[in-house]
Amino acid sequence: MAWRYLKRSLEPVLIRTTAEFPAVVLTGPRQSGKTTLLKHLFGETHGYVSLEPPDVRAAAAADPRGFLAFNPPPVILDEVQFAPDLLPYIKEAIDARRQERGIYLLTSSQNLMLMAQGTESLAGRAAILRLLPLSQREIQGKPEKPLPWERPLSQSPLKGPSQPDLWKGFLRGGYPELNVEPNRDIALWHASYMQTYLERDVRSLRQIGDLTLFQNFLRALAARSAQLLNLAELARDLGVALNTAKAWLAVLEATFQVIILRPYFANVGKRLVKSPKVYFSDVGTLCHLTSLKDPEHAATGPMGGAIFETAVLMEIVKTIVHRGQEPQIYFWRTAAGAEVDIVVAEGGGLIPIEVKLSATPRPAMARNLTVFLKDLQDGATPGFIIHPGEVRLPLAPGVTALPFNDL
Repeated sequence: MAWRYLKRSLEPVLIRTTAEFPAVVLTGPRQSGKTTLLKHLFGETHGYVSLEPPDVRAAAAADPRGFLAFNPPPVILDEVQFAPDLLPYIKEAIDARRQERGIYLLTSSQNLMLMAQGTESLAGRAAILRLLPLSQREIQGKPEKPLPWERPLSQSPLKGPSQPDLWKGFLRGGYPELNVEPNRDIALWHASYMQTYLERDVRSLRQIGDLTLFQNFLRALAARSAQLLNLAELARDLGVALNTAKAWLAVLEATFQVIILRPYFANVGKRLVKSPKVYFSDVGTLCHLTSLKDPEHAATGPMGGAIFETAVLMEIVKTIVHRGQEPQIYFWRTAAGAEVDIVVAEGGGLIPIEVKLSATPRPAMARNLTVFLKDLQDGATPGFIIHPGEVRLPLAPGVTALPFNDL
C-alpha cells in the first residue's frame, strides 16, 4: 500500500525558518512525523543521515569533522540527540558558511535545549521548532483556522466526526502511522511504541534499572491525568523516592510525552493552589496506559473527563506550537475550589476555558468562568466552554459554549 502523506500545519513555518536560519532543529516525540515532514519538503535538495544506528553514531563520535565532510550540507541529520558531541562541529561548519541558509536540518526526539551542547553550540544559528502528533484538522485534511478567540464567533462550526467516531479517534491518538494505516491494531501499536520509547529514549537519558517500575509510574501518572498532581503521594504509592519520581517526570517532559500545566497566579486576594497538572501529549497514549480499548467505555468511564480535557488542551497546544510559537497555558484554581481547566495567555489577555463532557451545555456550567472573569477583571477576556456536542450558544455574559470541532 502506498504511503499517504498527511499535510502538516507546521509546513509554512518550517519553510520560512529554513530560508532565514543556517540550521533548523525539529523536535517532538518519537514517531510524530519529523523525518517524514523533512523528507517531504526537502528530500530532493538535502542529503539524509540517521544518527540512530550504533555504527553511524560511532563514526560521528570518532571523527566529527570527517563525518560532516562525508555528509556535506545541505543535509538532514536525523535523531541528533544520539550524537550530541557533533553539535559543536556543526556550529563550526555553519560559521564557515554563515551566508547560507537551511544547510543543516536536524531532528531530535528529546528537548535539545536541555543538552548543554545544543544550547551553547547552536545559539543564534538555529531555529528550534516542535512537531507534535497530528491535530484533528490534520487528520481530517482540513486547513488550519484561527482559534475561537481569534475569530468572529458568527462563523458556523465546521462539521466534524460524530461522537462515537470522535472517541474512536481519541483511542487511536494522533501519531501519523496509526492514521495513515487505519487497519493497524491500535493496542499493539501503542504497546510497541511504549516499549520502543522505554528502550531507546528513557535509557539513553537516565539509567533506569527497573523498567517495570517505570512503566508502573507511567500508568499511575496516566490515572492522575488532568488532576492536581501530588508527586510525593504518587512516589509513596509506588514505593520510590520522591527525587526518583521527579527525575522520571523530567524524562517524560524532556521527551515530549507529557505537558505540565502550572497554576496561573494573580493578586486577586485569594489563596491559590500551587500543585501542577500533568497531561499526556497524545490522547491515544493516555487511553493505552489506562487500558481503554472501547470508545463507549472511554467516553462513559471514570477517565472520560480526563481524556476529553486532554484532547481539548492538546488541540490548542498543537495549533500554537505548529505556528512556531511557545504556548503560554495555565490552569486556575482557588483554595476554595473554584477552578478553570485551561487559561491561555495571548495578546495581553487571559482566555479562560472550561471543558465539559456533557454534549448539552447549561448555564450552570459557566459558574467558574464567571468567577474567573470577575476576579481577573480587565486581565480576562470572554471565555469558552468546550463540549463534545454540536451546539454553539451563549451561556452567560462573556461565556460561550462551543463544540470540540470548533477548535
